[in-house]
Amino acid sequence: MRQVLLAASLGLVVTLFGTPVAIRALVRQGYGQLIRDDGPTSHHTKRGTPTMGGAIIILGTLFGYFGSHALTWSQATVSGLLVLFLMTGLGLVGFLDDYIKVSKQRSLGLRAWAKLGGQMVVAVVFAILAMNFPDFPTDFTPASTEISFIRDTGLVLGPVLFVVWAYIMIAGTSNGVNLADGLDGLATGTSVMVFGSYVLMGIWQFNQNCALREATNKCYEVRDPLDLAVVAAAIMGACFGFLWWNASPAKIFMGDTGSLALGGALAGLAITTRTELLLILVGGLFVLIALSVILQVGFFKLTGRRVFRMAPLQHHFELVGWGEVTIVIRFWIIAGLLVALGLGVFYAEWVASVG
Repeated sequence: MRQVLLAASLGLVVTLFGTPVAIRALVRQGYGQLIRDDGPTSHHTKRGTPTMGGAIIILGTLFGYFGSHALTWSQATVSGLLVLFLMTGLGLVGFLDDYIKVSKQRSLGLRAWAKLGGQMVVAVVFAILAMNFPDFPTDFTPASTEISFIRDTGLVLGPVLFVVWAYIMIAGTSNGVNLADGLDGLATGTSVMVFGSYVLMGIWQFNQNCALREATNKCYEVRDPLDLAVVAAAIMGACFGFLWWNASPAKIFMGDTGSLALGGALAGLAITTRTELLLILVGGLFVLIALSVILQVGFFKLTGRRVFRMAPLQHHFELVGWGEVTIVIRFWIIAGLLVALGLGVFYAEWVASVG
């Protein structure tokens, strides 16, 4: 538990005090946000705000994780390192996207095929490695080839289909967080709550882990649950510190560097904690925002009409007349309720399994 608190605290300190340093450095380099002309006109005042701040979140996470291990003289685990690899790898893809935007002064960075290709490479490497490295004596690997909800469901995909499934999850989640990153503090604040839920689930899974208890349906077959809680805590703390500067009016944006990294870490945690389908509830706000884009595009192609005034969903409410801060706070409330619902379902399944 001390390691979890250390990881969160170190991540918080790095981003809280490191972000203003990054802001000054990015301003000197002229790495400001480009604003799409077809977006809400209120966003034009944000033009030039430093972007690529997600690099600070990644740095804070890595410092929190490895610093907590150094201070407690504990070893890093394969599961924790794989999630951090996924986060950093997707963050690099996002960084390239952001760099192209600011260096070429255009609102579009990497081509869609290039971004998806980069996500695919990182996701496939993660998925292949996650099926290996069995632990002793439980023989658990970081990921299972079964689809999971709160535990493995028994629906076995096999190695090839698991890699495809992992890619779909990773690409979908990272792009979902990316779509939510349209208003000051929206994606960052939601991420704090979602990763906080994985801290709680990781600690609970550790206390009820099959490595410590008799292997029955009352325990969790997760390889490194406590270390995954440490990873989630480091990310949560880093997001907390970044939110201080990212809240309205934002002094810095996380950019694709941050949104792809956070989405990748979220998918990685869901895979390694065997809560893949539960992610739909816990990360429900990201799902709703992504679905709004899918619905808008699909309906327009079929009928030539729009469901929303603009997608993603948060921009629809901007055009309806809601203030930006009002939208963010109300979306945070929705995100919090969905996180609470997800945690409730997680705990209810445990109660049912021991009843």
